[in-house]
Order: sequence, then structure tokens, then C-alpha cells
Amino acid sequence: MSDLSKDSVKSNRVTIRKIAITAIFTAMAVVLMYLEIPLPFMPVFLKFDFSEIPVLIGSFSLGPVYGVMIELLKNILHLPNTQTMGIGELSNFITGSIYVLTAGFFYEKHRTRKGAVKSMLLATAALAVFAVPFNYFFTLPIYDKMIVPMDAIIGMTNAVNSLVHNKVDLILWAFLPFNLFKGLIVSFITFWIYKPISKLINSTYKKTR
Repeated sequence: MSDLSKDSVKSNRVTIRKIAITAIFTAMAVVLMYLEIPLPFMPVFLKFDFSEIPVLIGSFSLGPVYGVMIELLKNILHLPNTQTMGIGELSNFITGSIYVLTAGFFYEKHRTRKGAVKSMLLATAALAVFAVPFNYFFTLPIYDKMIVPMDAIIGMTNAVNSLVHNKVDLILWAFLPFNLFKGLIVSFITFWIYKPISKLINSTYKKTR
């Protein structure tokens, strides 16, 4: 067999392996996305789930682009059960992509336990910072026009969080802490499961280069 043929076979095996791993992580993320948990002091439409954990691990093991692919597939597969006309899924995809892209790109350059911790903290900060203007100028205006009036959103939130009286308060005292909490919890859990799966992550990364 020629070197060209060997390279072609190897390339096909890598592609198949990446597709298979992407499918596994996507399936895990979809299941976890349905296990939503309401949080204290948060409006009913902001519920926490653990679906970013397999997406983040996918970004670590396959690369940040595949992390975004898993994020996209996760939200597409959740669309049939959307309660927000797809707006929630679109928002989840965009903010989740910021998180896993940031973590994945940093981790590619620093493939150690310490590098993983730094990548997740950086990703949490990026998520929190990006989500402020994104929710203010994109998500909330669309909700206001298509799903629930802004006054109703503020009223629902004020009922469980007395700090919220207007749109700015909603961002500062609901959306911002929610995204910080989400990023930190996902990072914390991933940190503790990183060691037992680090060999799998690193071997997968090497076999898919």
C-alpha cells in the first residue's frame, strides 16, 4: 500500500472516530439539557442544566470547533421541545459557544491540569462579560416582542429577587449571576472529573490529530 493510500485510510479512521465521539458527547448533552433545575432568586425561565459538561469535554478532547458543533447539535435536537420559539436554544448556542470556544482554544495551547483550570476560569469570565450586552440588546428585546412583555419578565423576576426593578437590574442581578454560576459549576464539576478522564481526553486528542 502506498503512503498516499495509508494516509487516506488513516484520515478516514480519524474522521469516523471524531464523528462517533461527537455523537456520544451530543447524546449526553441532550439528555442533560432536559434535566433542568430552578435556582433561587432567578426567574422561572432561567433554569440551570449540566449539558455544557460533555460539550466542554468534547471541546477539550476534539478541539474547540467540535465543541461548537456539539453545542449546535445539542440545541437543534432540543428544538422540538422548545418553549421559547427557539429563542432560548439560539441564545444557549451562542453563549455556550463562547464558553467552549474560549476554554477549548486556551486548552489547546496548555494541555495540563493547570491549563484546564485556567481555560475554564477564562471561559467563565468570557461568558459572563459577553452575556451582558448580548442579553440586553438581543435576547431580552426578542423575548419582549415575541414571547413575554418586558414588564412581565421584570415582574416575575422581582417576585423572587427584590433587587430587580428594571431591565438593567435584570441583567446585573439575574442574568449576570446566572451565567457566572453556570460557568463556575460546570468548571468545578469538570475539574473533579478531569483526572479520571484526562487519559481518555489526551488519547482521543492525539488520535484525532
